[in-house]
Amino acid sequence: MIRRHTESHLIARIGWLRAAVLGANDGIISTASLMLGVAAAATSRGEVLTAGIAGLIAGAMSMAAGEYVSVSSQSDTEQADLARERRELATDPTGEAEELTQIYVARGLTPDLARQVAEQLMAQDAIGAHARDELGISEISTARPIQAALTSAATFAAGAILPVIAAVAAPRSAILPVVFITALIVLAVLGAIGARTGGASIWKPTLRVAFWGALAMGVTAAVGALVGHAV
Repeated sequence: MIRRHTESHLIARIGWLRAAVLGANDGIISTASLMLGVAAAATSRGEVLTAGIAGLIAGAMSMAAGEYVSVSSQSDTEQADLARERRELATDPTGEAEELTQIYVARGLTPDLARQVAEQLMAQDAIGAHARDELGISEISTARPIQAALTSAATFAAGAILPVIAAVAAPRSAILPVVFITALIVLAVLGAIGARTGGASIWKPTLRVAFWGALAMGVTAAVGALVGHAV
């Protein structure tokens, strides 16, 4: 009786986790920074909220488009490499078997065993064996443009809405500190959640996200204050 392998590895989450963390971080930092820059220029609450909502919509659309184009380019490259492998398998199967054999020899197998492994894998799924062991394309790493685009847009919007809500709830005189502190806390929590989901230690990612978020918001608020006083 064959015992099924049920072990689950966290690396399987890397595709959607990367897009989710990037989208949420960008949503919080860019929208909060935009709102802080406008708030520092001593404008009205309505202008601050307008800037935040506009930043949310524009950012979500930009993230979706950017991720789709970027991941689609990766997918196009993968498909081109797979098409080339199929042609080579059709025209030179012996050479492709030898190529796979040498890959396994380089990994530590004896030449005879490597040849047997290559022949058996190619007999079962030749293109799959070459995609995985020659090209490094697997189910985990395969590009998924639509998934990446939707994940980035949704998480950007989810992150961006938080500083907008904070600005709505805060008194006009306290919009700047409330938005800043709220964004910083959410960034720290997000960093911890992302680290925990990926199975890493939470402290370094949390501090890293909080530091760069605070720096981005601080610089934008400072520039907004300078421009506001100069105009």
